[in-house]
Amino acid sequence: MLINLRNMATFGVAGNFTGHLEQAGEARDFTNVKTAEAKAPKALFPTYIPNGTHPTPDFLKIFPFDEYRIIFPKGEQKLQIEPECAIVFDVIWDGDQIKALSPVVFGASNDCSIRKEGARKISEKKNWGASSKGFASNLIKVDKFEKGGILDRYRIASFMIRDGIVYSYGEDSAVRDYSYIYEKLNVWLIDKFNNQQDEGPAERIHDYLLSANKPKQVMVSVGATRYTDFGTKNFLQEGDRSVVVVYPEDVYSEEEIIERVKKDNLEEEDISVLSQEVVLG
Repeated sequence: MLINLRNMATFGVAGNFTGHLEQAGEARDFTNVKTAEAKAPKALFPTYIPNGTHPTPDFLKIFPFDEYRIIFPKGEQKLQIEPECAIVFDVIWDGDQIKALSPVVFGASNDCSIRKEGARKISEKKNWGASSKGFASNLIKVDKFEKGGILDRYRIASFMIRDGIVYSYGEDSAVRDYSYIYEKLNVWLIDKFNNQQDEGPAERIHDYLLSANKPKQVMVSVGATRYTDFGTKNFLQEGDRSVVVVYPEDVYSEEEIIERVKKDNLEEEDISVLSQEVVLG
């Protein structure tokens, strides 16, 4: 299914896999963020707002997605893959409020992040310009956004390829194991789109959506998986390749996916894969 990512506002969910924020050294940023329950995600952050006007920050108007490469920004050091499943939603508006979200397609996403001190908002570590993020072009249609639907069958795997060696970067994780998924995620997203305030690392994204003339579609990266020991300790370098794979567990085993990554043989209709080379900016 063809979608136009340039025309949709894009977002990420912070803290939707228990333990990821701690590994990323970002848990302290959310110390004062109140959530409905302990396992709830912490915030919904923007990564791209097309045609946004005031008060949308200028950097969020730059299209950051590239399917083939990540540009390593000058002056930075700690750049990390954020392996995720991302979902495109149709947005139903009721006046200036989002009334409903209807999932359309899903696929592999790299919500790549800079680990740096002093960033005021999450988005400042996410969109540093062109080729700072990735979303696969091979997307899979959502049949029903509930337990027993197609997403129940899918897992997220991620790898760094360095000097020809494949390293597992994120823990191989089931989409159904996100803290919030399906209807619970849908309700949470609608609330955050409409009501999230400018507090701590979070932003009042509702104002951004209105400034962009109420986009009819949004893409949401649902949250990064926990890292392997290798992923925790190793940051991206020039020449590395980041690979994120969203695959059906009833068709392929984790071991088969690893072998396919080694052979660069992932072109299948039921697999969504994002493979990006790291280049210097």
